[in-house]
Amino acid sequence: MRSELVPIRTGTRAQVHDITAECQAFLAAAPPTESADGLLNVFVPHATAGIAILETGAGSDDDLLTALEDLLPRDGRWRHRHGSPGHGRDHVLPAIIAPHASIPILGGQLQLGTWQSVCLVDTNVDNPDRQVRLSYLAG
Repeated sequence: MRSELVPIRTGTRAQVHDITAECQAFLAAAPPTESADGLLNVFVPHATAGIAILETGAGSDDDLLTALEDLLPRDGRWRHRHGSPGHGRDHVLPAIIAPHASIPILGGQLQLGTWQSVCLVDTNVDNPDRQVRLSYLAG
Protein backbone atom coordinates (compact mmCIF):
# COMPACT_ATOMS: atom_id res chain seq x y z
CA MET A 1 0.00 0.00 0.00
CA ARG A 2 1.22 3.48 -0.84
CA SER A 3 0.12 6.34 1.42
CA GLU A 4 0.70 10.08 1.59
CA LEU A 5 -0.45 12.90 3.87
CA VAL A 6 -1.58 15.96 1.88
CA PRO A 7 -1.80 19.37 3.62
CA ILE A 8 -4.94 21.39 2.86
CA ARG A 9 -5.59 24.97 3.97
CA THR A 10 -9.33 25.53 4.33
CA GLY A 11 -9.43 29.06 5.73
CA THR A 12 -11.57 30.63 8.42
CA ARG A 13 -15.07 29.81 7.17
CA ALA A 14 -16.98 26.57 6.66
CA GLN A 15 -16.30 25.18 3.23
CA VAL A 16 -16.43 22.28 0.84
CA HIS A 17 -12.92 21.99 -0.58
CA ASP A 18 -12.54 19.98 -3.81
CA ILE A 19 -9.53 17.65 -3.50
CA THR A 20 -10.11 15.66 -6.69
CA ALA A 21 -6.99 17.15 -8.31
CA GLU A 22 -4.87 16.12 -5.31
CA CYS A 23 -6.27 12.57 -5.59
CA GLN A 24 -5.46 12.43 -9.31
CA ALA A 25 -1.94 13.78 -8.74
CA PHE A 26 -1.34 11.14 -6.07
CA LEU A 27 -2.39 8.41 -8.51
CA ALA A 28 -0.29 9.89 -11.34
CA ALA A 29 2.80 9.76 -9.11
CA ALA A 30 2.55 5.96 -8.78
CA PRO A 31 5.68 3.98 -9.63
CA PRO A 32 5.48 2.12 -12.98
CA THR A 33 5.42 -1.23 -11.18
CA GLU A 34 2.25 -0.38 -9.27
CA SER A 35 -0.96 -1.93 -10.58
CA ALA A 36 -3.28 0.52 -12.35
CA ASP A 37 -6.34 -1.05 -10.72
CA GLY A 38 -7.22 -0.86 -7.04
CA LEU A 39 -8.84 1.33 -4.41
CA LEU A 40 -8.03 4.83 -3.24
CA ASN A 41 -8.96 5.49 0.36
CA VAL A 42 -9.31 9.16 1.30
CA PHE A 43 -9.24 9.82 5.05
CA VAL A 44 -9.23 13.02 7.08
CA PRO A 45 -7.56 12.46 10.47
CA HIS A 46 -9.46 15.25 12.24
CA ALA A 47 -12.35 15.10 14.70
CA THR A 48 -14.17 17.98 12.99
CA ALA A 49 -14.11 17.28 9.23
CA GLY A 50 -15.43 14.77 6.72
CA ILE A 51 -15.01 13.50 3.17
CA ALA A 52 -17.90 13.73 0.71
CA ILE A 53 -18.34 12.84 -2.93
CA LEU A 54 -20.65 15.33 -4.59
CA GLU A 55 -21.08 17.75 -7.45
CA THR A 56 -19.29 21.06 -6.96
CA GLY A 57 -19.55 24.41 -8.69
CA ALA A 58 -23.27 24.19 -9.47
CA GLY A 59 -24.47 25.10 -5.98
CA SER A 60 -24.47 21.66 -4.37
CA ASP A 61 -21.45 22.53 -2.24
CA ASP A 62 -23.22 25.62 -0.86
CA ASP A 63 -26.43 23.61 -0.46
CA LEU A 64 -24.50 21.07 1.64
CA LEU A 65 -23.16 23.81 3.92
CA THR A 66 -26.68 25.28 4.26
CA ALA A 67 -28.10 21.86 5.12
CA LEU A 68 -25.36 21.32 7.72
CA GLU A 69 -26.09 24.73 9.25
CA ASP A 70 -29.80 23.79 9.47
CA LEU A 71 -29.02 20.36 10.92
CA LEU A 72 -26.11 21.43 13.13
CA PRO A 73 -26.61 25.11 14.01
CA ARG A 74 -23.62 27.04 15.33
CA ASP A 75 -25.23 28.03 18.64
CA GLY A 76 -24.93 27.36 22.38
CA ARG A 77 -26.80 24.02 22.55
CA TRP A 78 -23.66 21.85 22.32
CA ARG A 79 -22.08 20.26 25.40
CA HIS A 80 -18.66 20.26 23.75
CA ARG A 81 -17.79 23.90 24.41
CA HIS A 82 -14.13 24.70 23.74
CA GLY A 83 -13.23 26.97 20.82
CA SER A 84 -15.49 29.46 19.10
CA PRO A 85 -19.23 29.63 19.96
CA GLY A 86 -21.06 26.61 18.56
CA HIS A 87 -17.85 24.65 17.89
CA GLY A 88 -19.42 21.54 19.44
CA ARG A 89 -21.40 21.05 16.24
CA ASP A 90 -18.11 20.60 14.34
CA HIS A 91 -17.38 17.54 16.50
CA VAL A 92 -20.73 15.99 15.48
CA LEU A 93 -20.06 16.52 11.75
CA PRO A 94 -18.03 13.28 11.19
CA ALA A 95 -21.01 11.23 12.40
CA ILE A 96 -23.00 12.70 9.49
CA ILE A 97 -20.27 13.10 6.85
CA ALA A 98 -17.85 10.22 7.34
CA PRO A 99 -14.14 11.04 7.65
CA HIS A 100 -13.35 8.68 4.77
CA ALA A 101 -14.32 7.49 1.31
CA SER A 102 -13.06 4.68 -0.93
CA ILE A 103 -12.97 5.18 -4.68
CA PRO A 104 -12.37 2.43 -7.27
CA ILE A 105 -9.37 2.98 -9.55
CA LEU A 106 -9.30 1.39 -13.01
CA GLY A 107 -6.49 1.99 -15.45
CA GLY A 108 -4.99 4.49 -13.00
CA GLN A 109 -8.14 6.68 -13.11
CA LEU A 110 -10.63 7.62 -10.42
CA GLN A 111 -13.94 5.97 -11.25
CA LEU A 112 -16.12 8.94 -10.37
CA GLY A 113 -19.38 9.80 -12.07
CA THR A 114 -19.51 12.68 -14.56
CA TRP A 115 -20.31 15.35 -11.97
CA GLN A 116 -18.71 13.81 -8.89
CA SER A 117 -15.79 15.35 -7.02
CA VAL A 118 -13.93 14.23 -3.90
CA CYS A 119 -14.33 16.93 -1.25
CA LEU A 120 -13.07 17.77 2.20
CA VAL A 121 -15.98 19.18 4.23
CA ASP A 122 -14.70 21.43 7.00
CA THR A 123 -16.99 23.50 9.22
CA ASN A 124 -14.36 24.16 11.90
CA VAL A 125 -13.48 27.85 11.67
CA ASP A 126 -10.91 27.47 14.47
CA ASN A 127 -8.48 25.28 12.50
CA PRO A 128 -7.65 26.30 8.91
CA ASP A 129 -4.84 23.76 8.50
CA ARG A 130 -5.95 20.25 7.62
CA GLN A 131 -4.42 17.05 6.35
CA VAL A 132 -5.91 14.36 4.16
CA ARG A 133 -4.38 10.89 4.00
CA LEU A 134 -4.50 9.29 0.53
CA SER A 135 -3.85 5.54 0.53
CA TYR A 136 -3.76 3.41 -2.60
CA LEU A 137 -4.26 -0.31 -2.39
CA ALA A 138 -3.34 -1.99 -5.66
CA GLY A 139 -5.65 -4.69 -6.98
